[in-house]
Amino acid sequence: MCFLFVNGQEPRITQKYQGQSAIAIVPTNSKPTQRQWKGDYTFNNKDVTFSNNFDGGRLNGIIQENDSTFIALITSENTPVNISPWYAFKVTSKKPKAVYVMLTYQEGVKHRYYPKYSEDGKAWKALDSLNYKEFEKGNADFGMGSLPLKIRIKLNVGPRPLWVAGQELQTSKIVAKWASDLADKKGITYQSIGESKEGRNMGLLTLGKEKSKNMMMIISRQHPPEVTGFLAMKAFVETLASDTKLAIKFRKKFAVYVVPLMNPDGVDNGHWRHNMGGVDLNRDWANFNQPETQAVKKFMEKKVKQTGGKFYFGIDFHSTWDDIYYTIDPNIKGNMPGLVSSWLEAVKEEIPGYEPNIKPSDKILPTAVSKNYFFATYNAESLVFEIGDNTPRHFIKEKGKISAIKLMELMLRKLKETR
Repeated sequence: MCFLFVNGQEPRITQKYQGQSAIAIVPTNSKPTQRQWKGDYTFNNKDVTFSNNFDGGRLNGIIQENDSTFIALITSENTPVNISPWYAFKVTSKKPKAVYVMLTYQEGVKHRYYPKYSEDGKAWKALDSLNYKEFEKGNADFGMGSLPLKIRIKLNVGPRPLWVAGQELQTSKIVAKWASDLADKKGITYQSIGESKEGRNMGLLTLGKEKSKNMMMIISRQHPPEVTGFLAMKAFVETLASDTKLAIKFRKKFAVYVVPLMNPDGVDNGHWRHNMGGVDLNRDWANFNQPETQAVKKFMEKKVKQTGGKFYFGIDFHSTWDDIYYTIDPNIKGNMPGLVSSWLEAVKEEIPGYEPNIKPSDKILPTAVSKNYFFATYNAESLVFEIGDNTPRHFIKEKGKISAIKLMELMLRKLKETR
């Protein structure tokens, strides 16, 4: 099912998303990226101030059109780039007032992410549709054909900063705090397995026994704006790390490795898609030209060598136009044949009225993307778990939790059957 916002709050369901076309193989050698200027834009004798001077900020320019209306420009880190135009800024005013902000983009780009706002950068809400207007909108239900060329939003601002962004801010510091808090639990650790292009830590969570021969790999946020996929990963991992009898039993049998933030530079620099090498990381799983993919590759190689074991499962969390699973053709057998198909069927049965949108592929080589690398290199049953941009947050959490429970049940059963 496809979710579209109604009144900026709850979505309506429309036709089934058909998924993306075949992955294009592109060079992954580093390319230049353009750094945005970071600072404050002040207007009306410093009465109104816009700022992008924070991690995750993206505001490339802004002018004042009249007393209450401002026109903002949002541009990407380099080109060509996927149309995922991320924006994030703060607004303050010396006195309470209403301001209008027109969001515009570089040529050939349309507005994609419905605005969210926050008074503290932590708790976020979707903007009321009464304060939102689209211009030159396409006629399609979803995807590129549905997007407006630009939008205007009304913001009630004052001395206290009002945060505005395409999705909830989940910066490297916020992610590290979440992972560190999770690692306070017994049997869970959080450590660095390398550094990004700009020297940020590539953090890795370990759930269970590090010496276990039975392993699984979880990664998330290769693409900075894909926050809904990250939220699903959080619920998924929190369930694996929980104190239920099932989770405790699972962690005794399997070591779970999690890289919750694959692209910390892109996230903190407010990128649309790429790392600081100017590359889509999810095209670099064949050449490994970027330090972020290199870190995961070296870690997995090391674990197999140390334990003599197997990676049974690999999952990569993303966001796109609507919820969809990109899987390996079930006729191609890995270390746990039938795992993914059985798992998605179990999730379907557990969620009333839910019909998983599954798109299998038998194209594994060249690996290029993570799921193909996991399968081709380690025979790990693998998939890309995509969440829609506008999927309701409560459903994301429910789906992540149920998915983890059903996966643990199946993997324990299948491991027993293989012995």
